Amino acid sequence: MSAHRTVEQKKVAADEAGMRLDRWFKLHYPGLSFGALQKFLRSGQIRLDGGRAKSDTRVEAGQVIRVPPLGVDGKNSTPLDRHVIRNKQDADVLAQMLLYEDNKVFVFNKPAGLAVQGGSGVTRHVDGMLEAWRSKRGEKPRLVHRIDRETSGILVVARTRSAAQALTASFRERDTRKTYWALVRGVPRKKQDRISTWLVKETGPNGDRMRVCDHGEPDSDHAVSYYRLIDKAGRGISWLEMEPHTGRTHQLRVHAAYIGHPIIGDPKYFHADDNWVLPGGMQNRLHLHARRIRIPNPSGGVLDVTAPLPPHMVQSFNLLGLDEEMADDN
Repeated sequence: MSAHRTVEQKKVAADEAGMRLDRWFKLHYPGLSFGALQKFLRSGQIRLDGGRAKSDTRVEAGQVIRVPPLGVDGKNSTPLDRHVIRNKQDADVLAQMLLYEDNKVFVFNKPAGLAVQGGSGVTRHVDGMLEAWRSKRGEKPRLVHRIDRETSGILVVARTRSAAQALTASFRERDTRKTYWALVRGVPRKKQDRISTWLVKETGPNGDRMRVCDHGEPDSDHAVSYYRLIDKAGRGISWLEMEPHTGRTHQLRVHAAYIGHPIIGDPKYFHADDNWVLPGGMQNRLHLHARRIRIPNPSGGVLDVTAPLPPHMVQSFNLLGLDEEMADDN
């Protein structure tokens, strides 16, 4: 696309309210350099409702932004086309993961082993892959929650700024219900129970992990989870449905270990001993899956999505004779 050569009048959309003006330009004209933007602002060529503005000015819905002829400074800065794929491989992977979409949200079935965000030594992650699915206005889908790298299952992503605000509020106010399936060692004495502890992060040679601690320990957070025994394979392995009431790091994994039934394949919280042997044919991978989510949908109604099990858990269910139909997904 060529840069526009005439003055344009752009109206601020409702879901852009509160956005900084420089961020608005980056969203709509990603090829416009910071220096060029500052020059246009200083010279008064960019105006907001007819008046001068600064890069950190917050725009309001319905305001009109005067966009000058961008010329040479604006080359490659026209809004991006929804169908221009920056990385076809990432776009294809996202399409394979997609469970649900509407004009406000995407819901993905994240495979085990794929990180949600970047970090030390992490070069491929969902957040980076979402660049391939920018909207026609150049808006990148936004993460609104996380799941561990080795955990598979439901991941909700907002398509717009307003949707991200609504979904983030729902998670913060716990106006959501997340259900996980886990295979754990042993059989809990109680068929269902509430787990309430305080957790604190500690750093060791194998990276960060969470530790159950006393109430009042510095930097600790309260964590509450619920579990229900769905079925068992002899006395060696149980299938639990787990629900986190709070959203602490590694919460379900720590709580499963805390009650003496760590999740199969958990490299941080499962400590095998001489009495434990992984059943033949089972892969030594984390058996924790974000099965279902119910959350208010920014588009209206309730978003209720279920994610199929990952291949390694399907294999384990088959080997152990567990039937997914045993779960009551009400």
